[in-house]
Amino acid sequence: MNFAIVTLFPELVAQVGEHGVVGRAAERGIMSLGFENPRDYAEDAHRTVDDRPYGGGPGMVMKYEPAAAAIDAARERVPEGSPVVCLTPAGATFDQSVARRYAALPGLVLLAGRYEGIDERLIEAKVDEEISLGDYVLSGGEIAAMAVIDAVTRLLPGVLGDAESAEQDSFMDGLLDCPHYTRPESVAGRDVPAVLLSGDHAEIARWRYMQALGRSFERRPDLIDKLELDREQRALLDEYLEESGTDK
Repeated sequence: MNFAIVTLFPELVAQVGEHGVVGRAAERGIMSLGFENPRDYAEDAHRTVDDRPYGGGPGMVMKYEPAAAAIDAARERVPEGSPVVCLTPAGATFDQSVARRYAALPGLVLLAGRYEGIDERLIEAKVDEEISLGDYVLSGGEIAAMAVIDAVTRLLPGVLGDAESAEQDSFMDGLLDCPHYTRPESVAGRDVPAVLLSGDHAEIARWRYMQALGRSFERRPDLIDKLELDREQRALLDEYLEESGTDK
């Protein structure tokens, strides 16, 4: 998997490739990071990449020419079939299904915006897709690009030590993850649920899925609304709600 990031702050995004899961994936050659800085393609002495917005208003706007040249150079870093994705609050929400789709691609060009925005003509001419982390504003697209890189990389074959780790992550089946416990068996007056000590793998799997359904219902009911629960799932959810005393 090849990532090419167009950013005014490559040293910031580079950090994601130096630590943890992504760092190990980079060391093993499973993924790579490349960078193009629009400033390197500015033709004036001051390496200008922004200008005042037409129509007036606060802030500055990223200029077309240097960013377009940087995107063209970034395309040369990735295989054919790698889309250009702009990180912007105006984009569709980035979620696990999008991460899975990206993980099946040969590469991605990620455009990290800055200032008040990007010249819309650049979006129209050079960008294939716009993605947002959520309904809030960041100072730039670099942190969003790092989140995309991390979420996609952990889904690549061979990245995680246990292949089941990614499959059991939150949102992989549209639900939040179940609660997790480790040693000691009792701590601060709280015990590990007995079912997890039973050795009955089928019952443990059932309990974990019931917890995932229940947690999602309580904390993210929108996730439950998106699912068409079958009879077994509804029964598990009802059992959770009854055990927890949650109002149905």
